[in-house]
Formats: sequence, structure tokens, C-alpha cells
Amino acid sequence: MSGAQGAGGGKPRRTPGSVLSGLAVAVGCVLFLGGFVWGAVLYKPYTVPTDSMDPTIGKGARVLAERVDGGDVRRGDVVVFRDQVWGDLPMVKRVIGVGGDRVECCDKQGRLRVNGKDLEEPYLRSGEQASASAFSTTVPKNRLFLLGDHRSDSLDSRVHLTDEAGGAVERGAVDARVDATAWPLGSWGTVGRPAAFKELPGGISQPGPLGPIMIAVIVGAVLILAGAAYGPIARRRAGGGARRDQTTKGKVAANG
Repeated sequence: MSGAQGAGGGKPRRTPGSVLSGLAVAVGCVLFLGGFVWGAVLYKPYTVPTDSMDPTIGKGARVLAERVDGGDVRRGDVVVFRDQVWGDLPMVKRVIGVGGDRVECCDKQGRLRVNGKDLEEPYLRSGEQASASAFSTTVPKNRLFLLGDHRSDSLDSRVHLTDEAGGAVERGAVDARVDATAWPLGSWGTVGRPAAFKELPGGISQPGPLGPIMIAVIVGAVLILAGAAYGPIARRRAGGGARRDQTTKGKVAANG
């Protein structure tokens, strides 16, 4: 009777390797599927139809945006929002000012000023000023002043300065906050929080859990593949060993 079988010709005993491979597949499935579910609950994909956020987000890019409450939005965040005055379509802009802020443009270096602080905006196109037209406004309570990163080609709060709310959008109009660009593949990357806004009251928001979600999905996929590969590899090795044993026995018999 083979040593791989139990007494009375029962089922083959599981080796430590097969047990570990099964465990790896099980854990991998939990991580892989759990990561996808986690991501689907917290994130939503959007397509940016214009180049108003270039170079941060190019025209036609697919972004991953975390579903957030408008009250959690901070200066510097790139948000997806809807506003009837702006056309009631999903739009993507950067938050420059929040309720109570005084937003002005521009100083002698062509920079924005928020509450008297000059802003360095490294996300703008090289050589581009913060705005071609001068303006000054105070953001109403519970509203957001939004600008595109491609200032010379963005229809944003500056266009609506004469509106009742001075171009600012209600916090409740925000659907999500952009954490990363996902497509095209060459543009993959996270959307950071500008350090220039860190010193203002309220600071900047913290990145969402996209990183841990991606790690869970990748680790899960690796565990599934590694666990699934164990069986065929073990059988091939066992088959090779059996063939070598048969060859050795044949040589011994021939020499005997």
C-alpha cells in the first residue's frame, strides 16, 4: 500500500505543502475579493471630458474618486461636483477657498492670495499665471471657490463671480474627491495634497484608503496564483521522481 494513502486504501493524506497552498488560495480570495468590494464601496470612476485640469489630469483621463461628504473637503482637494448653475453635469476642479476665505488675484508674481497668504501652485502649467484676469471675492459660508489647474482654459468660479454666491459652489454639491488617475496607463498616479494649503486654517485632507486597497488586491492575486501553482508543480516533481526510480530499478535488474 502506498505511503500516501491511509489504512484500508483511504484518501491520500494531505501534505504540509498542499495544506499551505490551500490556505494561501483561501486567504488570497478573501484579500482579492475583499479589496474589490472595499474599493467599489468607497470609490467611483469618472472620466474628465476637458483639459481644464491639465497637467494634473489630462483630457479623457479616467480618475478614481473617493465618495466623501462635502463637509470633509479641504483647500487643495480636487473634487467631483454637480451644480445647476454650472450645467448640472459632473465636473472636476480644485478647491482654492472655503467659506469665509478671501481669495484674490494676483500679486506681483502672478500668484493667488488666500486670506493674505500668497500661494505657490506647482500643479499649474509651467510659466502660467494663477489667472489672466484680476479678481477679489469672499467665499460665502458652506461654499467652495473652485478653479481648474489649466487656468487659461478653465471655466470655473471666476466665470460666475457675478452670481449671487460669487462663483462659489455649495459643499453639498461635492460627490467625491479625486485620489488617483487610473487611465491611460501611462498617467497612473496619485493626486497629492498641495503643501501650500497646509499652513492655512484646517490644513489639508488625508489621502483615502486607495493604497491599502491596491495592496490587498495585489497580495491576494499573488497568493491565489502561488497556491494554485503548487499542485501542478508538486505533481510534476513527483512524476519526475517516479520515472527516475523506475529507470534505476531497470538498470539494477539488467545488471543483476
